[in-house]
Amino acid sequence: MPVPRIYDAMLAEHFRSNRQMAFLGGPRQVGKTTTGRVHSNAYVNWDNLDDRELVLAGPGALAERFGLDRLRESRPTVLLDELHKYPLWRQFLKGLFDTYGDEARIVVTGSSRLDVYRRGGDSLMGRYFFYRMHPFSLAEAVTQDLPDSARVVRRPRRLPGSTWDSLWRYGGYPEPFLKRDPRFARRWQALRQRQLIREEVRDLTRIQQLDQLELMARLLADRSGQQLVFGNLARQLRVAEDTVRRWTTAFCDLHFGFLVRPWYRNVTRSLRKEPKWYLRDWSSLHDPGARAETLVACHLLKAVDGWTDLGLGEFELGYLRDKEKREVDFVVVRDGDPWFLVEAKWGEAPLSPSLKHFQDQTGAPFALQVELGMEYVDRDPFAQPGRPLKVPARTFLAQLL
Repeated sequence: MPVPRIYDAMLAEHFRSNRQMAFLGGPRQVGKTTTGRVHSNAYVNWDNLDDRELVLAGPGALAERFGLDRLRESRPTVLLDELHKYPLWRQFLKGLFDTYGDEARIVVTGSSRLDVYRRGGDSLMGRYFFYRMHPFSLAEAVTQDLPDSARVVRRPRRLPGSTWDSLWRYGGYPEPFLKRDPRFARRWQALRQRQLIREEVRDLTRIQQLDQLELMARLLADRSGQQLVFGNLARQLRVAEDTVRRWTTAFCDLHFGFLVRPWYRNVTRSLRKEPKWYLRDWSSLHDPGARAETLVACHLLKAVDGWTDLGLGEFELGYLRDKEKREVDFVVVRDGDPWFLVEAKWGEAPLSPSLKHFQDQTGAPFALQVELGMEYVDRDPFAQPGRPLKVPARTFLAQLL
């Protein structure tokens, strides 16, 4: 029996409120197909040769197979998996939805490439909503309920210590997180990275220098939480700086990692500054400080993506740094305004003076120093705006998504 995910609640809420198709995208092995199959009673996989013939025969053949061309008491839910590998997938979906959209609920899932291909000339505008799926987080391990539209940040809930330890040690990807076996986790991580570099990159991009790309992946694996200086990487790899930027974009598109850019109200200024790089899987990091910051970064990215996908507002994740090199690890921006600042710490540390400085500069209502070593406190740091606070990671992260 599949473990419940918050994305089960997202899909259920989607089809209660919308007729559009639901696109579910995200990293390899994050659980997209498993979640999609929970909610579907008809399954088509492009990688299955029989199913491929059905798709190639056109929307009418699929409708006949699953009874979409006849009156039914309830609409079936059709799951189309890895359909974006079909060169004419947009035309296929447009015809299917326009003809049979009132007779079926349609879920489309795919690997990281789905979102990349989706952005390349969108002929499906208005026919779907896209949901970005992430690994397990602390909040999702506590509850799978959706946040209230009147209160985006939940009230804190306690997580069993064993679950927290598993999340810290094995990361949030479903298989290693749920299996909790160190030998399996090491083999899983190695296989995932090899498949990502050798298969996903080969299929999605025209990059030929796979050996240099693997070297870049190893270099980036040691730099999670650091500013990414493209010129330095280019010299180490002996390639052009534009090549490093292009490869970094490919790594982000394939969910090997992600960039957090410095935030300014003037967007063009932020694009001139160096971004910070974070891995998607914090469990592979040996340094506890880098692992702690990366874990918090992944949780915040999942929250801002999920809140935006649910229509709760427009959220973005950035960091703050000034000419005097004062810095705060993260700022969460809500509808264009700074909402809360986060400084991530592995152990107990004095309250960072940069939090107060940037809270005064930005007007953010909340400034939090999130410490992973602190024990859970059953009190809501978002109860009212105020001065910077130290808060336990187990309290704060349980309030996100």
